[in-house]
Amino acid sequence: MKPARSLIPIGTATFGPDTARHVRTLESQLITRLSRWGYREIILPTFEYLDVLSVGLAPEVLEKCYKFADWTTGRILVLRPDITAQIARIVAMGMGGAGLPLRLSYRTTVFRYEAEHAGREREIFQVGIELIGMDDPNADAEVLMSLIELLKAVGLPDFKVSLGHVGFYHALLTRSGLSEAGQRKAESAASHKDLPALEAILSEERLPRKKTKVIIEAAGRCGQDDVLEWGRAVAGKDVALTRPLDRLEKVYHLLDLAGLKDHLLLDLGESRGFDYYDGVVFDVFTSSMGSELGGGGRYNHLLGRFGRDLPSTGFALDMDRVFASLDPAVLHAGAQGVPILLLAPLKQFGAACKLAQRLRTEGLPVIQEAVVVGKSALIDHARERTKKMGAVTAIIFGAPKVPAQSAILMKCTPQQKEPRLSTVECHELPHILNGPPHVSV
Repeated sequence: MKPARSLIPIGTATFGPDTARHVRTLESQLITRLSRWGYREIILPTFEYLDVLSVGLAPEVLEKCYKFADWTTGRILVLRPDITAQIARIVAMGMGGAGLPLRLSYRTTVFRYEAEHAGREREIFQVGIELIGMDDPNADAEVLMSLIELLKAVGLPDFKVSLGHVGFYHALLTRSGLSEAGQRKAESAASHKDLPALEAILSEERLPRKKTKVIIEAAGRCGQDDVLEWGRAVAGKDVALTRPLDRLEKVYHLLDLAGLKDHLLLDLGESRGFDYYDGVVFDVFTSSMGSELGGGGRYNHLLGRFGRDLPSTGFALDMDRVFASLDPAVLHAGAQGVPILLLAPLKQFGAACKLAQRLRTEGLPVIQEAVVVGKSALIDHARERTKKMGAVTAIIFGAPKVPAQSAILMKCTPQQKEPRLSTVECHELPHILNGPPHVSV
């Protein structure tokens, strides 16, 4: 028997109305919070010319790109596999003329092929920032502080930011005598914390036991101040090793002064897995998710591949993973609920429209319906409609014996067999219906 064909592409997802509402609320909260740090949102094209964007992408990323031909030019297009390289291209080839530094934010999707068994999505929705034109510990700390503030504000529980510097581990491998291919394999194994694979790679290259021990220990060395102390002991007076430690320590100190030390975990084997990172890097983890929620770091030479070298740093969050890590109660608190049902006889349709518009202006979701039943049947009709729609609130406008500037407010709850009815003045409805304030981030 042939296996059933999938009806949707593997690695993609469809969100129903409730989930979509929560996701959109969450992303809007993040973008709003980033704007308070001075980051302005940018909207990016979905696809690029492969020959242009490829100069900023590593070979392994290029292999995962979705490619297709441009029917007009015949050139190969690619669905964007990485936002950082795309923004680097945009800034270096045009936006770089704007005043520096640039603080840019985005919410968009990247597309990468992943094998079905890899456990990763092929369509990845991200929210992130890029800080372009600054190269000092303050810039690194700013990006990390904004990241930590975002995660705290949306209620992400028990998260840690794994913080390192690619220069330290890269220098260790370079000075070890590994071949270039061996270095790449070792960096990849270290970034995935696959210490057995790392040990096997070092063994194949016949590295001395003393060097092997240091490289493996560095890959697994995580903690706080003790990590820097160990790194100093290993580095000695080797500038290639001490320089990245100096930068890492300065950034760590600034974050400590900001009161964020408890969210940090120093990791001397951190490398992020993208070839363009060349400075302080970081990943975000939480106990409720087995893989990173996002990360970022410094990439001072990526823009130079597109024609203009500018120091840069940033981060991206995988929104599907962030969403899955949040408490559902937090999500429900931060988004509007089921729409309010506004019912009125056809003769009062115009007045009801004005009322609905006023409520929507106040941020309330309203569905308006013209009713053709008699006025005496309005209440029964409202009961049936709210039950069918799953609504908890209905406004009955134009009911018998109700003043022209008033309406009947119907509240339905699972605890009550019959809905609660009250007559209220229309101008009071926005205050009554807005209820508890939204979660502020």
